[in-house]
Amino acid sequence: MAGASVFFQCPTLSNPGDPGSVIYNGTFADNVVVDGMIRADQGEILNPVSPRQVCVHLSSGDGFVNMADKQLDPDGNGMGHEQYMFGFKNITGIPDAEAMLAGMLAAEFPAPTLKFKEGDEVYLSLTNVGMMMRPDLFDPHTVHWHGFPNASAIFDGEPMSSVSINMGATLTYYYKVIEPGTFMYHCHVEATEHMQMGMLGNLYVTPAQDGTQKSFGGRTYSKFAYNDGDGSTGYHVDFPVQILGFDSNFHDQHIAVQPLPFAEMYDDYPMLNGRGYPDTVNPAPLPNSFDGRLSQPIPALITANQGERILLRLSSLSTVAFHSLTVQGIPMQVIGEGSRMRRSFYTTNTVTLGGGQSMEVLLDTQGVAPGTYFLYTTNLDHLVNRQEEYGGMMTEIVIQ
Repeated sequence: MAGASVFFQCPTLSNPGDPGSVIYNGTFADNVVVDGMIRADQGEILNPVSPRQVCVHLSSGDGFVNMADKQLDPDGNGMGHEQYMFGFKNITGIPDAEAMLAGMLAAEFPAPTLKFKEGDEVYLSLTNVGMMMRPDLFDPHTVHWHGFPNASAIFDGEPMSSVSINMGATLTYYYKVIEPGTFMYHCHVEATEHMQMGMLGNLYVTPAQDGTQKSFGGRTYSKFAYNDGDGSTGYHVDFPVQILGFDSNFHDQHIAVQPLPFAEMYDDYPMLNGRGYPDTVNPAPLPNSFDGRLSQPIPALITANQGERILLRLSSLSTVAFHSLTVQGIPMQVIGEGSRMRRSFYTTNTVTLGGGQSMEVLLDTQGVAPGTYFLYTTNLDHLVNRQEEYGGMMTEIVIQ
């Protein structure tokens, strides 16, 4: 009989002088630079198979999050509408024997942000811990790195050409990271359902040019969106901002074990980084009302000092609509689209993205007065938290 088990793979050399002496049961801690990854270039892997080796362990399962429409009691306390969801959790460094328990009901929305460097060799293990609140479901899951040029289809995550992971099992994906840019990742099994339910997240790659000094426009930069050669994509601070949304009826029907209304799908909870305004500007991880777990860890607040250049890494995994984002008072310079640097940049105040698209935008605050500005959608029906107005797909840009 075939069997399955949790098996986090971080290969190492048993004999450092022999490239063929590879073993796959490496267990190391994310303890030098705590970033949710085990990296050879941070000294966290003993005898790595590559000097740029990176190991990550994600779980896939279910959980709960609360929306931004607060339901307050007489004392002014309360939480928004509770939503059942599917999602990922970073469990890197947790022993295999404890991985299932660590991932159960621990799903986060959006998924944990993955940040790699050009030249990394990534071993990403995904463990399917199952659906605790839907024991009638036996859904497999995958990781699909959207837009990435995989060397082999087996690692693509699209289930008709690759492998999907059943409950209680682990699959390790291998990526040779050869291109910088803003990407995204999601589960590709029953994609419409699993993405609507929350299995998606930010992913981006920094260029090899990072760490060098280049001057452009009278300022010197050491961080760049791309290998531009001249410093034209240089920035001081960067923020990933992902367009997302929940159809509350779809989620409510899911936990009620009722037929799912695919044909009627409409996001009445539009969000940025998994939150509606004003939760977008709360810098703290947000707990859910089901068991108190911190299930919404990523804010969308954008902050910078006056004169700094801000890089927005915009992406959309909306399953239902195109969205336009605008900033009033700060010009937006579009420098990249679809994980590629544009041959010519252009300046605008509004950009539009559909599901699966990404874009890099520079906001130059030189000459911009300190204060609070807004990044928001011009789709006015998506400035809501379901029936509550003045919320939804909006966040603040605070210039100090």
